[in-house]
Amino acid sequence: MLNRVVLVGRLTKDPDLRYTPNGVAVANFTIAVNRPFSNQQGEREADFINCVIWRRPAENLANYMKKGSMIGVDGRIQTRNFEGQDGKRVFMTEVVADNVQFLETKGSNQGGQSSSAGYTSNQNPGANQGQSNQGPSQQSSKASDNPFENSGEQVDLSDDDLPF
Repeated sequence: MLNRVVLVGRLTKDPDLRYTPNGVAVANFTIAVNRPFSNQQGEREADFINCVIWRRPAENLANYMKKGSMIGVDGRIQTRNFEGQDGKRVFMTEVVADNVQFLETKGSNQGGQSSSAGYTSNQNPGANQGQSNQGPSQQSSKASDNPFENSGEQVDLSDDDLPF
């Protein structure tokens, strides 16, 4: 059986970071993901997907990303239910994120004119052994690593140009 979700979208509000009574960090957030087609009026619609992430990645998300930031989420769908304040049973479906990748540096979301930080916040730190997991300010930069770095030219991409 397989339960895997991969999403790329923008945060609809700042992540809500909280701590359990045992001191474990948990962040709830919602991302807006554009649908790959237009409606009858020619407008693009979006889905608003509730997500949750735990521990250190939750703290990283809350510290580095804010409303409007573009992120990538890798996780699984989980359902739960509880009794609401009105006594009725409430059913919730959300994405439990195993990995969140920051697709923009902090404060750079200017309508798609952003640079990719490539910073990954993993739920499972052992999964990326041997890979660099440094933040934007810690990454080493070499001229040969990024052929577009410091070229001075702006790249204009729309959602239609992206393969996902």
